[in-house]
Amino acid sequence: MIRAVSICKDYHVGHKMKRVLDNVSFEVRSGERLGILGRNGAGKSTLVRIMGGVEHPSSGRVERTMTQSWPLGLTGGFQGSLTGYDNIKFIARLYDKPLDEVRSFVEDFSELGQHLRAPVKVYSSGMRARLAFGLSLAIDFDCYLIDEVIMVGDQRFHRRCRYEIFEKRPDRALMLVSHDTGVINEYCNAALVLHGGRSKVFMDVPLALDIYTGL
Repeated sequence: MIRAVSICKDYHVGHKMKRVLDNVSFEVRSGERLGILGRNGAGKSTLVRIMGGVEHPSSGRVERTMTQSWPLGLTGGFQGSLTGYDNIKFIARLYDKPLDEVRSFVEDFSELGQHLRAPVKVYSSGMRARLAFGLSLAIDFDCYLIDEVIMVGDQRFHRRCRYEIFEKRPDRALMLVSHDTGVINEYCNAALVLHGGRSKVFMDVPLALDIYTGL
């Protein structure tokens, strides 16, 4: 299980504090797929970063009893002076996974070819995203965090991401941020709606989508 307990997040805006998330609580159990809905600026990406440990909440906590990915596609964690292959080696060693298996998956999924021998700092944003998604999916987690905002690339790459995330891993838990209501309706069995910093969880996904579209 992964549980958010009374998560609050404040940011400095000029001389004032702005509360982006206000007492957000929910839980995701093994195999559950939670869609995260909200208009631009509602705090969706902030929540995913907190759940993934990339940011800390101002108050509240995240409890985990199953393994969880970092936000899929996260590119900020790369060592820019290292090559793609060096970053692959680091992740494989960090998660104690066979290097040959991780390297083979990332090579096939990212389709970066000889660019994997170059320093990541010279990659375009699209190349970094391909490497990031490949590394994220090369490790077998109980729960995956997905922020669709960071998905880049052509339609073929999007289809490959969708297959790997939704079809190849049907038994894994997900937390999915998406503006695509069709994706949420098709793949999620619960939805969390963020509005004004507050949240509400719905087990009835069509109802959640109706409320979201009415915001």
